[in-house]
Amino acid sequence: MGRISFSCLFPASWHFSLSSQVLPRLLVPSLRQLLFIGLVLCLMGLLYLLLVTGKGVTDVDATDTSNPNLNYGLVVDCGSSGSRVFVYCWPQHNGNPHELLDIQQMRDQHRKPVVMKIKPGISELAKTPEKASDYIYPLLSFAAQHIPKNKHQETPLYILCTAGMRILPESQQEALLEDLRTDIPVHFNFLFSDSHVEVISGKQEGVYAWIGINFVLGRFNHVHNDGEAVVEVHVPGNDQQEALVRKRTAGVLDMGGVSTQIAYEVPKTVSFASPQQEEVAKNLLAEFNLGCDAHRTEHVYRVYVSTFLGFGGNAARQRYEESLIKNTAARNRLLDQHTGETAESPLLDPCLPADLQDEIGPSAQKLYLRGTGDFDQCRQILQPFLNRTNETQTSLSGIYQPAIDYSNSQFYGFSEFYYCTEDVLRMGGDYNASKYARAAKSYCSTQWKTLRERFDSGLYASHADLHRLKYQCFKSAWMYEVLHSGFSFPANYKNLKTALLVYDKEVQWTLGAILYRTRFLPLRDIQQESLKGAHSHWRHSFSFVNNHYLFLACFFIVLLSIMLYLLRLRRIHRRAAQHCTPSSVPWLEEGLGSPAQLLVQ
Repeated sequence: MGRISFSCLFPASWHFSLSSQVLPRLLVPSLRQLLFIGLVLCLMGLLYLLLVTGKGVTDVDATDTSNPNLNYGLVVDCGSSGSRVFVYCWPQHNGNPHELLDIQQMRDQHRKPVVMKIKPGISELAKTPEKASDYIYPLLSFAAQHIPKNKHQETPLYILCTAGMRILPESQQEALLEDLRTDIPVHFNFLFSDSHVEVISGKQEGVYAWIGINFVLGRFNHVHNDGEAVVEVHVPGNDQQEALVRKRTAGVLDMGGVSTQIAYEVPKTVSFASPQQEEVAKNLLAEFNLGCDAHRTEHVYRVYVSTFLGFGGNAARQRYEESLIKNTAARNRLLDQHTGETAESPLLDPCLPADLQDEIGPSAQKLYLRGTGDFDQCRQILQPFLNRTNETQTSLSGIYQPAIDYSNSQFYGFSEFYYCTEDVLRMGGDYNASKYARAAKSYCSTQWKTLRERFDSGLYASHADLHRLKYQCFKSAWMYEVLHSGFSFPANYKNLKTALLVYDKEVQWTLGAILYRTRFLPLRDIQQESLKGAHSHWRHSFSFVNNHYLFLACFFIVLLSIMLYLLRLRRIHRRAAQHCTPSSVPWLEEGLGSPAQLLVQ
């Protein structure tokens, strides 16, 4: 029997032969076979794309310090209780002025974030400012070990001081900062200037936190898909320009132990009830451009930030207890009573779980409490501590607050907003006011003995302790009142998410700080890109993933061409079959002869 041999200019194993009787069936497949082959090849292409793009570097991989195109930056957060250094890195900017730097936290060989903390806070050195550089030295030495030495000279270093330093007299602040400005360049070769070390305001810290969270959420990437929430923005300073439509950013609610903070974008031009309110608003509204080109407005934002000292969970409880001590003593004197002076005659406290006994105040003014666990009564008692006024557009302590479009907004609640909903109530995530209130009411009214048994059985979050159990009822009521009575969020608001992490990452305000302070660095890469010329720009404009999309497009075009060719062969075969006997295939016989002839040969 005659055979047709095929051979490729590839490995020898690619050589094979086909019988001439089998050949027509292979070259002229049925439509079902064609569809099956096409489906298999499509699945192979999709699998290839998943495998290739799945190999891309993620922000949880160890940082490749051998990559010469990687840049680095340092931010030292000098807080009240200690200082931390954060090491960030980012690849070379792609040259697109519409995009920001892709900054990520550096990770060591164990994929852990490169961060180090020391105690106490730098403000403890107020009387010995000459020791400031010695204090900071271990942090910078640690960071220097993780950054390639040839990159030190171009690695910006920022030392930003917060709450602890703010309360110091300006002369003591300056003495500490001056020691850092003088001594750090002697021991380290980082990109460091006098303006890179400063005490930042609470407003700046809030803006940086807002930037960091929205950057991680991808809200500064203005290429939005269908279904994504957008907002119409009136860019500050451009009243004549048409409104921008871009991705909706997320607001931030953060309740710590001492203070509570709110930050959110104000997309529309604001109006004020009075000149006095306008003057106050200037200190609460921040307008800034995150883009590298000051003439472009796509990354211009107007953000409201306000910090309320004394409105954190622990500070509020302290204010509440001081009020109980003062008011009870006055009432006892007036009515000649002895309520709360002994454990046998305790003051009833609706903000403590049922039957929990507690003692507050100094020894000379000790007050004995017993909880009644009444969530609704606790909320009513706490309302005066919000210091609300009757003025319009105000929140806690009568501070100005621009209107929030509750129908088109999103907020993330951190710290106490998360702990209150998750540690004990196990309701972290999407916030529902009515469900939260029911769960809090149930917790408060539960006997303290039962709560202790549940705690000992491990029914609560692993980091929940007895302090959390004791004051969960109070903090639940305080959080509810701050959110709904203080900041005026409606009870049916559905777009608040309480969280500890954003996309499984702890987002620090230092990320927002380095994003803002390095915003002009892409200009260098954009200028270099423009100097390469049009062909170079075209060649480098495709990303790694886009190259593979191009490959897949070519792959499917070739596949389609093959299928069309096979269909054409099928039609030719059918026409030939209509004019010839089944045993003859004329277009094959011309070159090979009939199967019978081949057998004779």
